[in-house]
This record gives sequence, structure tokens and C-alpha cells, in this order.
Amino acid sequence: MFSIPVHELIKRPGEMRELVMQFDLDQELGTGYAAVQKGQWLKLDLRLESVHEGILATGEVKTEASTECSRCLDEMNLPIEVDFQELFAYSSSSDDELLVDGDHIDLEQVVIDSVVLSLPFQPVCSQDCLGLCAECGFRLNEDPNHKHEVKVDPRFSALEGFLSKEE
Repeated sequence: MFSIPVHELIKRPGEMRELVMQFDLDQELGTGYAAVQKGQWLKLDLRLESVHEGILATGEVKTEASTECSRCLDEMNLPIEVDFQELFAYSSSSDDELLVDGDHIDLEQVVIDSVVLSLPFQPVCSQDCLGLCAECGFRLNEDPNHKHEVKVDPRFSALEGFLSKEE
């Protein structure tokens, strides 16, 4: 799915090609609170440039992640837009380099890394989200003045008698 033919760019420095691709994902991207679900669309705007060392891939990935607010637990969708730039070398000088494979480049790991690293660790529906009441789970956005009676710690219940005698 992420394999791009580049045979017309190989060993032709200065040549350039632009592509726009959109497809549905065949795997989920991300874990935890936020993830791009399997079957979700992904749009890839890509610019491929031939340079002396290999093929330079510059692009933008757009998609939408499903998540829930980490404060109030409301479900929400987050638009994801992330840029990347990666050089696919003709020959390997280190183990961590990406290579041109025959007459193709494989953008799968580049796209996955870009999208997953852009997912928020603790997404919120809005910056002023108040979350949930720690005692009863009430949504504080519905009533910011929500309160509970102060409970007396049972270890101090014997002291309540002193307070009533002074009054």
C-alpha cells in the first residue's frame, strides 16, 4: 500500500514527481487513548526528488484519530496533519537508513512513525474541560458548582462531640 514506484527518478538528480494518494488503512495506527482506526481514510501528499544519494521523500499525511477526552471521557475525533521528510538511499552506510528497494520506496514505516508520534498522549475535548467529579463521576462541564457534603474521616468522628459542645 505504501510502496511507491520511483524507476523514472533513480539516478537522475534534479528530477521531481508529486503524488496525491488517498486510501483506507488496513491496520490500526497507535495505541492508548488515541488511534487511527483500521478502515479510516488516510491522505498522502507526496513530493519525490532525485538527489545524488537517493530519493528524497517529502510529504504531508492527513487523517483522523478516534479517542476520548482524558478529562471527561467524551468520545471525539482528532484531525491529524503531520509533515515528514526522509531520504531513501541507493546504498546503505548504516543500519538505520531507509533504502531504495529495486525501483520502489516503502513509505510504510515513515508514515506510521509520523502519525503515531503526532497522536496526543492525553487528548482533551477543549482546554477548559473540567472533567468528572472524583467522587460520583458527574460531568463538571454541566454544572461547574457541583459539590458534595464534606465527609468526616471516621478516625476523627469522636472529635465531632467537642465541636457541638462549643457551639
